[in-house]
Amino acid sequence: MKVAYLFPGQGSQRVGMLQQLPAHPIIAATLAEASQILSENVLLFDSEKALKSTRAVQLALLTIEVALGRLLQGEGAISNMVAGHSVGAFAAAVIADSLSFSQALSVVNLRGRLMEEAYPKEYGMAVVTGLDEKTVGLLTQRVLGREPVYVANINAPDQITIAGSQQGLEEVCALAREGGAQKIQYVNISVPSHCCLLQPVAHALMTKLSAMTVKDGVIPYIGNCRARALRRGEDVRNDLALGVAQSVRWHDMTNLLVELGTTLFIEVGPGQVLTTMVMKAFPTVRAMALENSGFSSARILVQREQRKE
Repeated sequence: MKVAYLFPGQGSQRVGMLQQLPAHPIIAATLAEASQILSENVLLFDSEKALKSTRAVQLALLTIEVALGRLLQGEGAISNMVAGHSVGAFAAAVIADSLSFSQALSVVNLRGRLMEEAYPKEYGMAVVTGLDEKTVGLLTQRVLGREPVYVANINAPDQITIAGSQQGLEEVCALAREGGAQKIQYVNISVPSHCCLLQPVAHALMTKLSAMTVKDGVIPYIGNCRARALRRGEDVRNDLALGVAQSVRWHDMTNLLVELGTTLFIEVGPGQVLTTMVMKAFPTVRAMALENSGFSSARILVQREQRKE
């Protein structure tokens, strides 16, 4: 029996999320560390105004997720594997001990800034539910000649995220509705992540990460790009750099975790989006959002699961 931590990505943020973290020395130390490294007060990154910035959102999520992951570990709730959705992958790499928190903050600081500068307005992402990847891909192809729009994340067999210009998103979403989509939802993201439009950002991240020592992980890190269990530092580095311009194969990632024996998923961060997707796709496993369950419940469940091995 194994436990996996799941770290959510951009779109899960909300106003005040840093202020709502548990009062604990590990949390306080992580917040202070982030503020010192960035030379900014990280607690200011979760205001309504601040969260309009892609950079602030990504840095806030990284800090929250590392703080909560450290707290779980500190309370004896140790994971066997980790997976992060998009920017959540950086928190996963820190908890796997491939990256230091300082390294992750430096790279995510650059990542958020470059993404924001490349597409300051009129771009974004939307989720199409009720159609499969092939169908949504064909719809994007119909629009691509007029507007840049691409398949981005495959969150579930019937939940596909698209990325591109606002006009392109609207056209694909209209076609999806006509084609029988159950639900269309625009994501709280102002840039077209996980598609070829962000290739220059991926190149810059690779340059930065190549100048760092990315260690072999102490536990498997499930990669975003190919949904493989990675341990070698080189493989983790490539996934972190290239992932910004490639699709997140989230359903394949969680499916792999189940195949590797995961029986308990803990969502480490704000919200419960990843928990909901796991429960829908894999009803025989347990999944819980740390935000809803609390640390005591999570610790008990993790330790109980580990005793079954």
